[in-house]
Amino acid sequence: MVEIKTPEQIAKMREAGLVVAAIHAATREAAVPGSTTKDLDEVARKVIAEHGAKSNFLGYGGFPATICTSVNEVVVHGIPDEKTVLKDGDIISIDAGAIIDGWHGDAAYTAFVGSGHAPELLELSRVTEESMWAGLAAVKKGNRLVDISRAIEGYIRRQPRPSTGKYGIIEEYGGHGIGSEMHMDPHLLNYVDKRRLLGRHNPKLVPGFCLAIEPMVSLGTPRTEVLEDDWTVITTDGTWSSHWEHSVALTEAGPIVLTSPDCGKAKLAEYGVTTAPDPLG
Repeated sequence: MVEIKTPEQIAKMREAGLVVAAIHAATREAAVPGSTTKDLDEVARKVIAEHGAKSNFLGYGGFPATICTSVNEVVVHGIPDEKTVLKDGDIISIDAGAIIDGWHGDAAYTAFVGSGHAPELLELSRVTEESMWAGLAAVKKGNRLVDISRAIEGYIRRQPRPSTGKYGIIEEYGGHGIGSEMHMDPHLLNYVDKRRLLGRHNPKLVPGFCLAIEPMVSLGTPRTEVLEDDWTVITTDGTWSSHWEHSVALTEAGPIVLTSPDCGKAKLAEYGVTTAPDPLG
């Protein structure tokens, strides 16, 4: 069953989303050559404490940290540690979440460490981020879940191919419902699977529907494997990947990107979508 939120609950999720946005801002500034991924986790812990929030990552299924730090070929769920030192030219995807009064926010971004990045890495991140926004723009009353998947995949497939030959849309992981828990129904694929066009796999979008939309794209394979720590997910061919995510709520007045400082207003306007007013004013 999909959890439908009230306006008051969406306002609480907006509060949590703004904490996530603050984590992103602080970790982005700290993601410099010489920093460890453990350093970034400490930054996130401090932001959460300053806002009186709770971490929804720490302890989740036994996860030992406050954020996920996924460097280069790591797609998602990288565990922060003191051994992973960021180097000039690395890319890192940082996934962060927060809880306010029992309501969750969740978002991720890809950052460039230092300088000297290959153009195809810059384009990989751009394509992944823009596919996320294409998916967010499809969060409309009357659409179905697959319309979001179609928008994400369609955007990626329309882009010029990288020198590696193709973009790999990660198959094993995708977006999800969010609200009173971090991960809830429905599961959102970042591509269209014709086997999931009916029934509970493809619900209609209605006001109160909340999702975390998160495309993950590599410069090669769509397939992944999990390392011995039972968390870290890498591409099977070692190609580097990008991960972008925002949490969004659909209201009677339109979508609200809960984890974007401006509710997604500027970016969604590029897609001809008007966002609902910020529930926090």
